[in-house]
Amino acid sequence: MTSTLTNTDARPSAVAARLSLAFAAFGILALFLFPFGTYTRNFNAAATVQRFPAGVLDFTGFPPASLPAVTGSLAFGWVTLVALLLVVFAAVRRQKWLWVAGLVALIAAVVSVVLWNSALAGATQALLDKGIRPRRIPFTSGGINMGLFFALLAGLVGTFAGLSQFRSWWDRLNRLRGLLVPVVAISLAILVGAVVVLVVQAVPSDPSVKLNLFTTFVGKSDVVWFVFSSLFAPITNLSGAVDSLKLATPLIFAGLSVAFAFRAGLFNIGASGQLTMGAILATLVGVYAPLPGPLLAIAAVLAAAVGGALWGAIPGLLKARFGSSEVINTIMLNYIASGIFVFLLGSNTYTFFGRTVTIPFKAEGSNPSSNLLQPAAQLPSIPQMLGLNTVGPGHLTLGPIFAVIAGVALYYGLRRNRWRALVAVVGALLIGLLTWRIGVPLDVTAAISNSRLNSSLLLALLAAVLFSVLMWRTATGYALRAVGLSPKAAEYGGISVARNTILAMTLAGAFAGLASTHYVMGGALDEYRLKQNIPVNVGFDGITVALVGQSTPVGVVLSSILFGTFDSGSVAVSSKLSGVNKDLVTVLKALIVLFIAAGGFLSKRITDPPPLALVKAVDAGVNVDKQVVAVQGNSVTALPNVGAQLDTPGSDRTTHSRTPNDGTQGNDRGGKA
Repeated sequence: MTSTLTNTDARPSAVAARLSLAFAAFGILALFLFPFGTYTRNFNAAATVQRFPAGVLDFTGFPPASLPAVTGSLAFGWVTLVALLLVVFAAVRRQKWLWVAGLVALIAAVVSVVLWNSALAGATQALLDKGIRPRRIPFTSGGINMGLFFALLAGLVGTFAGLSQFRSWWDRLNRLRGLLVPVVAISLAILVGAVVVLVVQAVPSDPSVKLNLFTTFVGKSDVVWFVFSSLFAPITNLSGAVDSLKLATPLIFAGLSVAFAFRAGLFNIGASGQLTMGAILATLVGVYAPLPGPLLAIAAVLAAAVGGALWGAIPGLLKARFGSSEVINTIMLNYIASGIFVFLLGSNTYTFFGRTVTIPFKAEGSNPSSNLLQPAAQLPSIPQMLGLNTVGPGHLTLGPIFAVIAGVALYYGLRRNRWRALVAVVGALLIGLLTWRIGVPLDVTAAISNSRLNSSLLLALLAAVLFSVLMWRTATGYALRAVGLSPKAAEYGGISVARNTILAMTLAGAFAGLASTHYVMGGALDEYRLKQNIPVNVGFDGITVALVGQSTPVGVVLSSILFGTFDSGSVAVSSKLSGVNKDLVTVLKALIVLFIAAGGFLSKRITDPPPLALVKAVDAGVNVDKQVVAVQGNSVTALPNVGAQLDTPGSDRTTHSRTPNDGTQGNDRGGKA
């Protein structure tokens, strides 16, 4: 019964060694089969690429007159190759120095990447010095390619596979086991997406370029690399990251809404309707409430939460009182919310029983939108808060980074202090304020200064923190999780299933309602008002986000950023390729959900192995089918098998365990029951 995730040997784990062997072998092949790096790429995505160990292939038809010298990068490519060969040997023999070979391969690949980018940057600077405009410089679109990337990845896997021989590292890797299913699901989705790209997209090339079987293979692999590197590209530059965070903000709220319901054993498909009702109430307060200054913004945010909470409480109440399906109820309430939304924005006057009724919600004019929110109800943009709202030389503050570092250090440094969470928050705020003027110079672009990324993102992160504290640090969260795991057992333990069902759906609706603050109060729709084109379908995207994030707050935030990056990067893909458009992102999301539903096709012995102590007990010859054992940490304690004693013939307990006490039988003391 040896577990696949158990390492009792002083050598690297057998599973880790095989995984490292597979990645290293593929990394070696990738160096020779796929392009090593890209020199330039034109507006149709046709590229001039470098192969390893030598050879340049041009698909543009107009390659640069002179190419940058990349001999240093290619030399370290050879070092990477030799190190990967050593990784293969060490993985086959399960040598203790496997991590050293993997680390050498990783470092060599990283150095090769740095040298490649430095060569392109040097060639670009030389052309800038000659007065050539940046738009006409070809090397700004260059970078590494698939061959070097997979070699780097193989070195990384080899390093961690070799570290599995150390107990401390093995325990760390095992604690990350929950990431296996989403990581494998995303990888499989990318693999299937790559096949789709290979089928639907021809090799981008100039008509003058003659393609044969080999060059077609290289060109196809290059276009696959271009597609998926473009999808992840926004995280590599500030303007792209800002755009990705803007798209990720409502996804965080929607994902938290679905994940909160999941934890309580419920399926909330009504985030769209809850977002709509939150937007309506936030608009009413933001436009008409006579409140001063910051109180108006706080009231509007609370109104958004209340609107979503009320719309979530309805299916929760119906579920608790009548046992009706929350799935059906939330779907139907989406349509009702949509009807109310259209009713309010359609016209200001309606005929009701022959009388004309005026509802002053819609703004004057033909556009279906509300009146403008009061200035005090408008959330400030994050570039404005950071002082990046003016194009030109700017100053990017490092205060938030220092604040996060200080908060994490205080939280984990005060483990025995019951007030560590409060101390960490206060300390982070103080450090952030004291270091706010410390920063780095930055050339602010129009894309950054005009970005609609607003402080609703901070509300989303705060909501994730509240989710975590409530669910895992309070008795209420314990009750909600107990109901989600086993309603009957929770009820037997004295927990009200009905009350917690209503509470779970109410809070899930509140999270979804807060997503409207991004669109209405944050001006993400280009105006600080409620408009008919509010993208309520983000509520359904929250299901995917919650599944990928494994219904955890950190997972939801990270998966939201991932999908926001995909959505932002797909713009560049669709603008340059004729056969691939934004629908590829939709396909990837659907594939990720399918593969997560299938558990990533991973065995339970990998995703949820038995405890190490239990494995040791079985290996020691203990028959767990007949002997009851208690697992505590890494120790196993044998317990008396009460069931076997009750079934023993002649035992005094046999009669009492099998004969019901109906009031006519004597009790153990000889009296009447």
